[in-house]
Amino acid sequence: MISISNISVLFGGEELFKDISFVINPKDRIGLVGKNGAGKSTLMNIIAGTRIPDKGKVDIQDGKTIGYLPQEIKVNSTKTILEETLSVFDEAERLEREIEDINKQLEERTDYESDSYADIITRLSDCHERLSLLDGGKRESQVEKVLLGLGFSRKDFERPISQFSGGWQMRVELAKLLLMKPSLMLLDEPTNHLDISSIMWLETFFKEYPGAIMMVSHDRMFLDEITNRTVELVFGKMHDYKASYTQYFELRAERLQQQEAAYNNQQKHIAQQEKFIERFKAKASKAKAAQSKQKQLDKIERVAFDTLDTNSIKFRFPPAPRSGDIVYRSKNLSKSYGDLNVLKDLRFEIQRGERLAFVGKNGEGKTTLVRLITGQETFDGEASIGHNVEIGYYAQIQESTLEAELTVYETLENIATDEWRNISRLRGLLGAFLFGAEDIDKKTKVLSGGEKSRLALAKLLLRPVNLLILDEPTNHLDISAKEVLKQALMDYNGTMIIVSHDRDFLSGLSDRTFEFTNKSIKEHLGDISEFLGSHEADNFREFELDNKKKPAKAAPAPKKEQSNEALSYEQRKEQEKEIRQLKKSLNRFERKIGEIEKEVASLEEKMADPDFYANDSGSKDAFFQHSQLKKELDTILEQWEECGSRLEELTTD
Repeated sequence: MISISNISVLFGGEELFKDISFVINPKDRIGLVGKNGAGKSTLMNIIAGTRIPDKGKVDIQDGKTIGYLPQEIKVNSTKTILEETLSVFDEAERLEREIEDINKQLEERTDYESDSYADIITRLSDCHERLSLLDGGKRESQVEKVLLGLGFSRKDFERPISQFSGGWQMRVELAKLLLMKPSLMLLDEPTNHLDISSIMWLETFFKEYPGAIMMVSHDRMFLDEITNRTVELVFGKMHDYKASYTQYFELRAERLQQQEAAYNNQQKHIAQQEKFIERFKAKASKAKAAQSKQKQLDKIERVAFDTLDTNSIKFRFPPAPRSGDIVYRSKNLSKSYGDLNVLKDLRFEIQRGERLAFVGKNGEGKTTLVRLITGQETFDGEASIGHNVEIGYYAQIQESTLEAELTVYETLENIATDEWRNISRLRGLLGAFLFGAEDIDKKTKVLSGGEKSRLALAKLLLRPVNLLILDEPTNHLDISAKEVLKQALMDYNGTMIIVSHDRDFLSGLSDRTFEFTNKSIKEHLGDISEFLGSHEADNFREFELDNKKKPAKAAPAPKKEQSNEALSYEQRKEQEKEIRQLKKSLNRFERKIGEIEKEVASLEEKMADPDFYANDSGSKDAFFQHSQLKKELDTILEQWEECGSRLEELTTD
């Protein structure tokens, strides 16, 4: 359907990718993966026709259409949500006018056998087919279905789109794309601004979609639900896997293992041949044999050994200056936009050193409260920032914090303190966030979503803060960058507020959770895992769907107070019991780790023998067994580490 042939792109004289070729078939569901900066968005722009490659071409079959949703888009519309969404049917109206015109021509023409008559009949058929796909005559009902599925309420339909946040405006653009029903839908991070219920609806829509889909996403579950093919960009090369995201990881590991084994075996063979040639090339009786071996060696097709891109951002937040005991306090805090009441009578307190997670469906007021705390919005009621509180803020939409016309370097230079006013220091900081010498003069308006996210994080390091607020910080970060950010937050010694839908990222980061619902907040002690556990859910997907099905559980009746002595005795008994269980578990894990490591070492010894690969089926079984053992070992090592950490907590005064 759509053919990508020998595409190459240069940036600053260096190749972003080279000679990439593949075909997108009518029902393909492709996940485009690779680290930030690998060229995923660039490739999508080339396929969409918004960028010209330095080499190669994209061939699109006649009559096929392409729709593209970029990571970010500026909406300057004065229309209502409904009017803006209905605007996608301009094509349908044009088709209707063309059909009417063709029918008038057919009434007047009599050259039934001519080629031009056959052409106009074919065009009429094409117009009817496209109009049928666009659901001509059922437009408003289709618009309503899509807008409701993406989280809008009917009362939102008549509100101007300008009243909505960037995330909700992106939903309108997504709705328009879904209603256009192109032959190929290109989606760059489509779930970044969606809550879980909207993601679930989108999954169902895509499963029934008649065209092809190609998407970039860091939402692993979403990719697994939708994709049946994974295209990976790494170090300028492309690898195509006929598999979903999770299966792709397994297949990639197997491919690299086989490639490494083949490479190592070939290197051993080459070394042996070179040793023979070097030894006998000067001897008359063996010179002919040495020359023959050299010719054979020259003809060998060398095994290419791919490596993974392990580059990642590197940073730590500066130590937080001491603030007052109370960082933020509110009483009867409310916020409305005209007649729309978003938050009502909030009463809470944030103490120094606390780590809070803000969770809940989009539109419930999480970002609004962040904007109130950071002083970007006015409010009703009482609220105050504590003594000596310095706020560092990472916005959900980076357009609001990065000036488009400034370069990467100027963005940091303009806010740098005297301590940082040094070219080499700022360049070093940018280097830690993967901005090379060729990147620092780029204007922020041309940066990808991932690059803007990294630059916004770098800005947070230029001055010490003691209240760090991050609103959806993982939206444009790849998996390795998420892990680095999480570790930096774990090490941070200030007060912290994180807004996120990413359960894995939040796990272990917070000690209190604010659940936003019905214009208010419910406070829960513990991190996100404990919060979800209290809702009998393993992830946000289950939590948000369950909220629709059942009312919240009533709070348990308060227990009678026990004396400190009795409570302390009971706690000691429970603690001693847990310590005994943890020690047993540690011994069991260590025995199992030793057993698996022996099995892995034995397999690797066999795989190092060149003769081992004579039996093709046996070698494949060994690679599979090796892969499974390594996965099992990783799992047990993680459990062993968690067990040891917990034991250390209980036994350290």
